[in-house]
Amino acid sequence: MMLLDPRGPRFAAGLTAIVFVLILVTGAWWLALAQAVVFAITAIDPRKGPYSLLFRTLVAPRLGPTTEREPAEPVRFAQALGGVFAIVAAIGFGAGGTAGTAVGIVAAAFGLAAAFLNSAFGLCLGCELYLAVRRMTGRPMAARIITND
Repeated sequence: MMLLDPRGPRFAAGLTAIVFVLILVTGAWWLALAQAVVFAITAIDPRKGPYSLLFRTLVAPRLGPTTEREPAEPVRFAQALGGVFAIVAAIGFGAGGTAGTAVGIVAAAFGLAAAFLNSAFGLCLGCELYLAVRRMTGRPMAARIITND
């Protein structure tokens, strides 16, 4: 099982929140599409996502070692879900018009809300949804693993 430093996804969520703010301010469909690509890469392998690479090279060396690890599967699911919102935002803003712009705004606002909650409070809505589905299907898993490194 791949384990992640939980500070990495929170850092990525902070950058994602900034990108979603820019998408909402500018209505730039191409920026929403670029964020969808970031989500896709990170959903495939959270360690290879662009924001994850920034965290590991610029931020993590300045922090102390973590005593917590979290499974990658909920993060991967959350990234895929975020990708859906980013794609819908890109399609909405790209289509233009009142209806398209409204769809883009709503999708980007949902993405911003989820990213903000994760970055500010450590509440990953996609991760929680993943864990809830696992519990409902009778396949629970640990949300965090504490180590004594």
